[in-house]
Amino acid sequence: MTKQSGATEVPHPESSIEPELTKADDPVTADPAGADDPTAAEPAGANDPDAELTGADDPDAEDDPVLVADDDASSPTEDPEVVGAPAASILAVLAVAWLAAMLWSAQRTISSSSVDAMTITSTAYALPGVISASLIGGAAVGLTLTNLLAHWGVTRATPRFAGAVGGGLVTGLLAALAVTLSYGDGPTIMVLAGTAAAAATLGGIAGGLRNAPPVGAVVTAALAAYVVAPVLNLFEGPLMDLYGAGETEASRLAAANWYSRTGWIISGLVAGLVAFGYLRWARRRVLTRDPGYAPLRWTGYLVAGAGPGLLLVIAEILTRTAGARVLELAGALSEADRAVQSMLGTSRVDYALGVLFVGGFVALIAFGRTLRPAAPDPVAEAGEVDPAQPEKQPAVGAGRPHGD
Repeated sequence: MTKQSGATEVPHPESSIEPELTKADDPVTADPAGADDPTAAEPAGANDPDAELTGADDPDAEDDPVLVADDDASSPTEDPEVVGAPAASILAVLAVAWLAAMLWSAQRTISSSSVDAMTITSTAYALPGVISASLIGGAAVGLTLTNLLAHWGVTRATPRFAGAVGGGLVTGLLAALAVTLSYGDGPTIMVLAGTAAAAATLGGIAGGLRNAPPVGAVVTAALAAYVVAPVLNLFEGPLMDLYGAGETEASRLAAANWYSRTGWIISGLVAGLVAFGYLRWARRRVLTRDPGYAPLRWTGYLVAGAGPGLLLVIAEILTRTAGARVLELAGALSEADRAVQSMLGTSRVDYALGVLFVGGFVALIAFGRTLRPAAPDPVAEAGEVDPAQPEKQPAVGAGRPHGD
């Protein structure tokens, strides 16, 4: 039958259905990615009960500010627990009492001088002792304030350091006020007052250091070591006779040198042993509260034992810089006074360096005596091979006879 023009052609049923089936029934082209996969459409961690919800996945994160606060509180920028110096308040009382005793002794010596020349000489003689006592007093008061701030929950380093420096400054100002009110007037008295205030402020800076137990050990050892000299003076006569002091000037000078060596050797021994004992006591106290506390290394014990000698070195530096005017006036009185001031300065330096080295050495030896050898490895003793270590392969030709 012939087709007529304008007649509508009826399409074949299979030609129109096949494309629709191809698009609708093909699981690769028809469905979107993961349309029939129930696990692909779910967010990550939806079926994991242990997965933590972030702010983007949790619908209540915007409405619940507690979640955001908890995340911020658990950040690693939080300050660790501050370890304070044990018995800091007792150390502060003892250090301030020592400073008051040195100020009283200097006041009696200076006030008893009726001549201006004797006043200058007495001030130059008392200046190093007042400076060293001010350093210890400022450090002890600073330690006490940092312990109080830590007890009140202040663990940030900046306010604790500022409190320690403020405590040292107040201690120095009180010492300077006592000097100006009780010592009288004069340029040398003003120099003594200002130097004492500066030394106490430097001590407060040391008291504000974050690692407080070594600073407490230095203060304790310094208080113990500085008492040795006054006690040793009670036996000066018998010791000088023991060292051969006679009628000649050479024998008296040699005996005086041995007497000075005896002083710094005993002071160094006391400083090293007391510093070591304080640090061991502080370590036991901290371990009772925090078993995971990392103990000090040998360098901490070395610094603590050498600390009293280091304070004496700093005191000598302040004496020759801030108190240089007093030393110049004392040395300008006569040639003999200049020679005496030079000899006293050399003796103080030798004493400070001796206490520094002997104290550090004794504390280091005492710490070494507490070390124990490492536990032996049972695997190595049994001759077994550690599975974590790769087995060594013999070298090529290692087992062949030499004749091959």
